[in-house]
Amino acid sequence: MEKNSLPFYFYEMEMNDYFTYLQIAQSIKDKNLSEKIKKIAYMEKKHASFWEEFLKNRGLEPPPVKKKNLKIGFMKILSKFFNPVLVISFFELGESGAIKNYYSFLKNENLSEEEKEKLKKIILDEIEHETFFARQVNEKGLSNIRDFVLGMNDGLVEILGAVAGLSAVYLYNPLIVGVSGLIVGVAGALSMGIGAYISVRSQRQVNQAQKEQMEIIFDVAPERAVEEYKKRLIESGVVKEIAEDITKKIGKSKEAISKLLLQETEENEIKSGLFTGFAYLVGVFFPVVPYFFAPNSYIALPFSILFAGTVLTLVAVIISVLSGINVKKKILEMVVSAFTAAGIAYLFGSIMQSIFGIQI
Repeated sequence: MEKNSLPFYFYEMEMNDYFTYLQIAQSIKDKNLSEKIKKIAYMEKKHASFWEEFLKNRGLEPPPVKKKNLKIGFMKILSKFFNPVLVISFFELGESGAIKNYYSFLKNENLSEEEKEKLKKIILDEIEHETFFARQVNEKGLSNIRDFVLGMNDGLVEILGAVAGLSAVYLYNPLIVGVSGLIVGVAGALSMGIGAYISVRSQRQVNQAQKEQMEIIFDVAPERAVEEYKKRLIESGVVKEIAEDITKKIGKSKEAISKLLLQETEENEIKSGLFTGFAYLVGVFFPVVPYFFAPNSYIALPFSILFAGTVLTLVAVIISVLSGINVKKKILEMVVSAFTAAGIAYLFGSIMQSIFGIQI
């Protein structure tokens, strides 16, 4: 995008966001959430007004912006079935990009001091919007979706590599490839699930041991706990003088000090293990299933890659939405890495076939 066209793009983007947020807010039944999104909508309109004024001050006329009624209508329909925050996050992927573009524009463009201050305020607003949606995602438990798709991605990528390698060996027996991939996938799911179970359980046991130790320290030497608290504050970046001041104000408050020194683990280890294992197993399904229907591995492998690529693209979009990462870069990163792994595995399988003379 040309530098001179950026203000026009910024103006159109902010106006589109204003129309979108306002329309979605009006369709949300939750009054509190609706008002918060309306507030964001009006802030976007204020940002658009800045760019409109920016253009006019340079003798340029802002372009007319029409509502994207089709997009807004589709988002309204989806909002009836899915959480509106997730729907908005899915379609409005530009917040992180806007922040970077605005910051670059602030540093490189010749702006007046007043314009610089206004643009700084807009950047802070956009960061606030991004933080709001991220907080909503966590509060409403939508971050579990990210955990699920990450687990599913592990299963998908690993088994895609496995069946690609086996395809080179068992060219005319796709059923062996499918069954082998399924066995490896089930073993991987059990391993991931047990690993998650042990990890959460171990963390809980460590926390319990630390809690018991802290109880003893508070009983026999409370000043030791206070010193440890001050040390943790300094290590986290707090200036020493401020850390000392905070420590003095808190004194020997057992509750306040324990909150910083002890990491709470509310996650259930059984639930975590089952959730992780199941997510991995779902990922196994997509690259394996073609081998149970295709007459040979030559036909099964392209379909396996196609299914895996489609799901990886969807997974990348979901991760991008919930993490604020650029969606195009994430799709490219995940698909290329998975297909590279599959290609190397296939090459390795071909080498093994040549060395050992396997013909099945």
